[in-house]
Amino acid sequence: MKSSSWMRAWMKPQPVSHRTNKPVMPAGVSQPPKQRASRKFWRLAASLLIFQGVAFGVPAYAQTPEESTNKQEQSKDTLEYSQLLEQIKDNNISKLEINEGTNVVAKVTLKNQPEQEKKVLLLEQNPELIETLRQNNIEFEVKHSADNSAALGLVANLFLLLLLLAGLMMILRRSSSNSGQAMNFGKSRARFQMEAKTDVVFNDVAGVEEAKEELQEVVTFLKEPEKFTAIGARIPRGVLLVGPPGTGKTLLAKAIAGEAGVPFFSISGSEFVEMFVGVGASRVRDLFKKAKENAPCLVFIDEIDAVGRQRGAGIGGGNDEREQTLNQLLTEMDGFEGNSGIIIIAATNRPDVLDTALLRPGRFDRQVTVDLPGYNGRLGILEVHARNKKLASEVSLEKIARRTPGLSGADLANLLNEAAILTARRRKEAITILEIDDAIDRITIGMTLNPLLDSKKKRLIAYHEVGHALLMTLLKNSDPLNKVTIIPRSGGIGGFAQQVFNEEMVDSGLFSRAWLLDQITIYLGGRAAEEEIFGHDEVTVGASSDIRAVADRARRMVTLYGMSDLGAMALETPDSEVFLGGGWTSRSDYSEEIATKIDQQVQDIAISCHEKARSLIRENRPLVDKLVDILLSQETIEGEQFRKIVAEYTKLPEKQLAITV
Repeated sequence: MKSSSWMRAWMKPQPVSHRTNKPVMPAGVSQPPKQRASRKFWRLAASLLIFQGVAFGVPAYAQTPEESTNKQEQSKDTLEYSQLLEQIKDNNISKLEINEGTNVVAKVTLKNQPEQEKKVLLLEQNPELIETLRQNNIEFEVKHSADNSAALGLVANLFLLLLLLAGLMMILRRSSSNSGQAMNFGKSRARFQMEAKTDVVFNDVAGVEEAKEELQEVVTFLKEPEKFTAIGARIPRGVLLVGPPGTGKTLLAKAIAGEAGVPFFSISGSEFVEMFVGVGASRVRDLFKKAKENAPCLVFIDEIDAVGRQRGAGIGGGNDEREQTLNQLLTEMDGFEGNSGIIIIAATNRPDVLDTALLRPGRFDRQVTVDLPGYNGRLGILEVHARNKKLASEVSLEKIARRTPGLSGADLANLLNEAAILTARRRKEAITILEIDDAIDRITIGMTLNPLLDSKKKRLIAYHEVGHALLMTLLKNSDPLNKVTIIPRSGGIGGFAQQVFNEEMVDSGLFSRAWLLDQITIYLGGRAAEEEIFGHDEVTVGASSDIRAVADRARRMVTLYGMSDLGAMALETPDSEVFLGGGWTSRSDYSEEIATKIDQQVQDIAISCHEKARSLIRENRPLVDKLVDILLSQETIEGEQFRKIVAEYTKLPEKQLAITV
């Protein structure tokens, strides 16, 4: 390997200076690295000194005309050094005072000008002046004033030095904190409390009475374990809370911690998993080590599906870090050593993705389902969240509970909060039924937008929504109409017709064939009204979502519910998803001939319901026009008013048109 020109020149014998006895560098050769580093250091030090002089030096300013005038006036009060010597020789000095400080100044009083004191700038050493004064027998006085320039320079240098030291300390502290974080990278991030101060007990949780009964036993296990161990019962290792989002799983965990009064660890499943393999497993070990030191205790893992998903079944390979973390969690929950006095509470809304080894007895012994609340549950939740709300006397929580089937506890809490916000915005003192209705519509449908101007689009939307509302009122097996409106909502909703569904049927999921067919007919009521009023060529895409719902309901009737001419056969698996390797390759459970028959049955259901909807709209065309005119004028028609108008026109009792709420 060839050496550089600098190295070749440096390796040659160098001439030596006779004065310094050091080698002399040849021409064109730079200095060695050590000398260059030394020169850089001294350059940096010189730069700092120059900066200190510039920063703390006194700047010079240009003279303004006013300053020059003042200087001329001050010249009358001063004497030159030569003039002072002449005045001494002439014996015209009555008093002289020498002030030795930063600048040596003499204050002179002349005999011919006793009222005026003049100043003379002297040299630092004035032996000739002193000798002349003594020879002429003139009395003089020498005073010494303090010189602070050196002290100021020292203070400035010390300040600069302290500034540099402070910067160095900040750099060292930051580096030490980073090294400390690196050492604690594998430590558990669980929040720990000796006694969980969640301020939540079982009385604050409503709508999940069955889950509360099962979890009450866990609290008793922690408080009085001898009651169960005396008869041979084993304390459960883990409890898995399963349910849709917003049903109160985390709230139940807080209530268990508040009731038990034992040490409480809380962590999210995503806090275990990191980019580096092995960190999550280290955190699991550290968590259970701390839990064993504080047993008996509770460990709450929220969203455990982030770390507990099924191993080795993901499309495109697995996640080594997550799988190692799960393996460590399985070992800690029920491994060779075992855990005594530690109860794991986990929450998830995706139990179908969890690993089977995690769900077996001995790890999660109990699975508590926290489902959507029924009527009594919704009423209890509303009573809990209405404690700090000012409700008007006409507001009935029972009616609100009946109008909100399918809403979770979080939805109901948000409903009352939105109603309170609307009340404050409208400057009312208490929440009325109007704010409750607007809050329900805002949560279930969307935010209200500005009403449309009177135009063809507004009339078309009115006919479309009246078509839905009229079929809800006329069909025998339909749920009653709550209201119909053409006030637009966010999300592209121009208007809607809203039903009040039968709570028992919704909670149980037992839908009859007649009810399903009437629902399909109601979905097609808007399209049927457009076709009957405006003609086939003027039909819009406003019914696209209705048509998708028709296809889904009709296909379920044929393939899942056995409600067609094909007989009672389940031909498809419900909700098959591409997840965990399942459903990646579509596999039909029937032949092509059966598939053709399924499509034919779905088409027959849709066509028959569509013809029925058009027939009802055609037979009641004058009633439809009257309802549209009222809707265009009011923009909203309540269900009771709508039924009265239909009853007056059809000469039928109102009770036959709809079931009263």
